[in-house]
Amino acid sequence: MNIVKAPTDPEKQRPYFYIIKDKEIFSSPSDDGRGVSFLYQSGGRLISSAKITGNVQDEKILKMLESTDGFKKLVHSIGVSVEMNDPSSEVDFDFQMYGKKDLYGGGANIEAQLKADMSEKRIYMSDVDWKADDDIPGQVRVYLPKPEEKAHLNVRLYLNDGFDAPPQTEEQKVDVESAGYVDMIKKSLVQTGNVRRLHKLKSKAARGEEVTIAYIGGSITQGAGATPINTECYAYKSFKKIKELLGNGDNVHYVKAGVGGTPSELGMLRFERDVLRDGSVEPDLVIVEFAVNDDGDETKGKCYESLVRKILKQPNEPAVILLFSVFADDYNLQDRLMPVGERYDLPMVSVKNAVVEQFYAGDKKIISKHQYFYDMFHPTNLGHTVMADCIVNLIKEAFKAEAVDEERGLEGEPAIGSDFEDVFLIDKKDNMEFAKIDEGGFTLQDTVLQSVEMNEDIETTPEFPYNWMYDGKKCKHESFKMEINCSKLLVIMKDSGEVDAAAAKVYVDGKFVRDLDPYVNRWCHCNPLIVIDEKCTGSHVVEIVPDEDEVRDKFTILGFGVVR
Repeated sequence: MNIVKAPTDPEKQRPYFYIIKDKEIFSSPSDDGRGVSFLYQSGGRLISSAKITGNVQDEKILKMLESTDGFKKLVHSIGVSVEMNDPSSEVDFDFQMYGKKDLYGGGANIEAQLKADMSEKRIYMSDVDWKADDDIPGQVRVYLPKPEEKAHLNVRLYLNDGFDAPPQTEEQKVDVESAGYVDMIKKSLVQTGNVRRLHKLKSKAARGEEVTIAYIGGSITQGAGATPINTECYAYKSFKKIKELLGNGDNVHYVKAGVGGTPSELGMLRFERDVLRDGSVEPDLVIVEFAVNDDGDETKGKCYESLVRKILKQPNEPAVILLFSVFADDYNLQDRLMPVGERYDLPMVSVKNAVVEQFYAGDKKIISKHQYFYDMFHPTNLGHTVMADCIVNLIKEAFKAEAVDEERGLEGEPAIGSDFEDVFLIDKKDNMEFAKIDEGGFTLQDTVLQSVEMNEDIETTPEFPYNWMYDGKKCKHESFKMEINCSKLLVIMKDSGEVDAAAAKVYVDGKFVRDLDPYVNRWCHCNPLIVIDEKCTGSHVVEIVPDEDEVRDKFTILGFGVVR
């Protein structure tokens, strides 16, 4: 006799909000041969997603998302669903907590395996093996069967008793052909400026000569938020459209040099290697995007202007466009940086001017923050399209404008400062003849480096590979010493969240100058810091001393920026 089982009681309906909603992800190669997509939740990203994607305004709830302890009190369970072309595909989901002591290895992993058929998998917080080192929500990892696969991901947080969630809103599709969208894009034009160099680019391309369009900036220029990062980023999208305007010939080339989390203070040191490719490339147009990165510029604009001047005075006279992107909290530094464009009469584009006002226009808005932002810092594919369209709008207007031969030259006073326009890089590969170096214990070469997708590549290229690395377990315990004639000197250090990453101390002419601590930022990235800033050139002895202990005993000098 067949026994009919009674259905289990339906699960109690709980309030919820999305932190990830219908987000397109793209998998990069992982060590085990599968594909993996990373969605970082630290640094305020989770809170921003709760606001923008989940419509959460309750400050108590937002505060609880700052820590693992708060997260555990707030969240009853997590609902995860994935959609792929093959719904039978198996997907692994991992929401990792970061640890207090061991950032990447000390926290709990909230894991589930599910099918890519859009059915929701619930993960209950009561089933999670929480760790004593748990600190903050860190990152979401989604493992797909193969690299370079696309999927759509939804993640929502179901709340414990006593908490309420706001209504979850549905949004209309953005019509990029509509009059409203076109008008929004037009608002991005700050000024066409002097268009002589852009007309020169157009004429050169029309003659069939080789022309190169280059982009330098932070993570948005790198393509963060775009899936796939190499072809859906604003740089590639705008390049393709500019190429069409120039006749769509094979003579139009593309250079992308974005590095996440880095300001123009590093950009001015990367320019020769990442854009000029050590003299093998002469860009005809350089688009500069640091308006959301330059809070980390110690000089508050001097490095930015120095980079712009460095580009403008290249022998082939490239055009320069200043691009001002925006964060989800409406922040950027265009008010600080626009005077540079005004000083040299440069074309300028503000994405902030295009999108921010309409974000708050209610039913009249063209694109919502959720549609524009992938996370609190980076655009979605659609957001990258908006940025590209803003650039192309400027190019079209510039091509229609009348060219004026006379430029506002580099002579005279700068807008902010030009102290670093002649800065150059010293590392194990280049310009060692300008310094006398005693490596001491810094004899190794670090290969675990910040790596980025250059040009159209989906594979990454390491930044500053010709470095000096100290490892207390392998090297003699001696400091790094350098004798150099200079007026200004920057140390490029490697930040890291690894347990064994040590700090270091910098001494100039025997006097302590500053600490170099990789835990200030606590992730693997390049960090330039000024250690000498004088008006006149002088002879100096620079010493870098590892500040190590039994656990933290590795430190890497990526290079130096020098102004003689």
